[in-house]
Amino acid sequence: MSDTQDTPNPAPANTPADIEADSVTGAQTAPQTDAERIASLEAEVVLMRDKWLRAEAEMQNLRSRAKREAEDARLYAVQKFARDVVETAENLRRGLDSLPPPAEEEAPLLGKLRGGFEGVERAFVAMLERHGVARVEATGKAFDPELHQAMAEQPAPEGVEPGTVIQAWTPAWTLHGRLLKPAMVVVAGK
Repeated sequence: MSDTQDTPNPAPANTPADIEADSVTGAQTAPQTDAERIASLEAEVVLMRDKWLRAEAEMQNLRSRAKREAEDARLYAVQKFARDVVETAENLRRGLDSLPPPAEEEAPLLGKLRGGFEGVERAFVAMLERHGVARVEATGKAFDPELHQAMAEQPAPEGVEPGTVIQAWTPAWTLHGRLLKPAMVVVAGK
């Protein structure tokens, strides 16, 4: 090395208390007495305990949030599939509604078909309910924007309050209480 270059001098060894005092005051302080050192250490213990308690609380919040998110993922992972299956249930109902009403002179085959399809629909809806998918009928209930989508408004028939669903084109469907598909409804106006 040349004479013009500075060589780094090793820094003096400082204790943690000295370093903390330097960072607070910006200068080296005189040696501490035993009482001052104990008070300093007790203050440091209080600080560390507070940090530890905060970290524990944060970890508990993280655990509960992760548990809640995992539960939501488990419950609602099939949401898109459930929405598609609900379409099938609605199409089955539309098919049943398109059959002529039961009559005394109807062919026995038509009555058996109707009964069979109604049984299939009941079993299908029961299976959906076992898996958390529920049908919520809307006709006659107050309009709820959380469950219903108003497709039309008609003058309120006599004896019906304005804002009541007077006709439901489709029911609302929920998955574990969360809206899956809103009901398409006609609402009574003023």
